[in-house]
Amino acid sequence: MSASTRSSSTDALLGVEALQTYYGKSHVLRDVSFAVPPSRITVLLGRNGAGKTTTLRSIMGLTPPREGVVRFKGREITGQAPHRVFRLGVGYVPEGRQIFPHLDVAENLRLAERVVSGGSGWTLGRIYDYFPVLRERTRQPGRSLSGGEQQMLAIARALMIRPRLLLLDEPSLGLSPRLTRDIFAVIARLNAEGATILLVEQNARHALAVASRAYVLETGRVVVSGPARELAADPRIRAAYLGLADPAAP
Repeated sequence: MSASTRSSSTDALLGVEALQTYYGKSHVLRDVSFAVPPSRITVLLGRNGAGKTTTLRSIMGLTPPREGVVRFKGREITGQAPHRVFRLGVGYVPEGRQIFPHLDVAENLRLAERVVSGGSGWTLGRIYDYFPVLRERTRQPGRSLSGGEQQMLAIARALMIRPRLLLLDEPSLGLSPRLTRDIFAVIARLNAEGATILLVEQNARHALAVASRAYVLETGRVVVSGPARELAADPRIRAAYLGLADPAAP
């Protein structure tokens, strides 16, 4: 890791340094380093299989790295059990939502509320102000919700632990364009109110529009990084890594 990256990681809410993560003998993450500054959205981009989800799992202790360091609020948390990482104030919305399908909306939220005490002041009332549809569905089982409603419930459940940092893995996966816009509006609103977010997302256009900094992964390595606005405007990066057309093309 470069001296500049080491310096920035010391000032970050989350610092990831030289992660090496394996699934069995398969070497998935190779020297992955980045920093997540407070009150900003940082996005990890890349094609399927690039290592984005594995990076989040490594941070959460679900797939502990074999080498490297994860620091949260200046404290090393590398390889700690997921429930300990939650209790430190890291909220996690995994790919596929993973809500409790047989519990109703309120029960899903109250289970999360019991995980930690103190924190940033998220209450059931505040959650329902953010997600009015969940108030309307409060007694419905999770399995009866639409895909977009389930994603809102998954984000709301993560907020109920009053996180200092929110990890979002593919929040727009499987959603319609309208619901994707709704989810990203929520993400932008959370950040405008001071939330720190690490976002993994296939929809590069929406992700770069809300993020302040972006890192592009390819075969388990960070190959490009920089201000999100600059990456979004660079036609070579758009074509090579993000699957986006040149905005100046006819």
